[in-house]
Amino acid sequence: MKRIELFSCPLDVASMDETVGWISKRIAARQFTQHVVVNVAKLVNMQSDPELAASIRDCDIVNIDGMGVVWAARLLGHEVPERVAGVDLFDRLLADAAQRGFPVFLLGATDAVVKTVAVRCASRYPDFLLAGHHHGYFWDDESAVVERIRASGARLLFVAITSPKKENFINRWKGQLGVDFVMGVGGTFDVVAGTVRRAPQWMQRSGLEWAYRVAQEPRRMWRRYFVTNNRFALMLLKACIGSMFQRTAGGQRQ
Repeated sequence: MKRIELFSCPLDVASMDETVGWISKRIAARQFTQHVVVNVAKLVNMQSDPELAASIRDCDIVNIDGMGVVWAARLLGHEVPERVAGVDLFDRLLADAAQRGFPVFLLGATDAVVKTVAVRCASRYPDFLLAGHHHGYFWDDESAVVERIRASGARLLFVAITSPKKENFINRWKGQLGVDFVMGVGGTFDVVAGTVRRAPQWMQRSGLEWAYRVAQEPRRMWRRYFVTNNRFALMLLKACIGSMFQRTAGGQRQ
């Protein structure tokens, strides 16, 4: 798997199939894997949040989730085959885990949502093995939840908590979770449970998934996307200008 760097963030350039295959092999070999997906908001927040930046850089796999990041990488000369959306990767890994008999622990969202996700996963994948589940509001006793995950026998752990809490939680406790694979999945549980609708395919392909999310939760989401999208546009403009000057300077030296 090829790794590039964009705005001081490592990114693994791979298709969905390549990503699933690589993760599956590592789980089968009992090789611990810390995974994260990166979108525009995370790239921007990494610039001012050193703890988040460290948590992402410590990951074994960093997939690109977000067409904005795909387009930016391509614009700066990197070959990126496609985005690997976290919600789609979650679905693919659940199917693979069910087929291989790998138990899964679901952590995050509200108690009602995570229970609904567990039921729907079992319904969709008859061979699905649920090691356990727990809601995402446990910050007064993190160690107890970590011990519960460790004792469950789970091979895969999916953490549906907001950023940067989930990335930092995973990085802080990774050595004590007892799983082979851990991935932060953000709002994926809400999508699976049906409390949040996912954008139509054409909006996903057009990089407008964020706009659909804002339309559903305007009070909570508009400022986050407005600020991070504008900051990212400025970061990309500066990078393009810098790249142009480098090419010009290189041409003059020749």
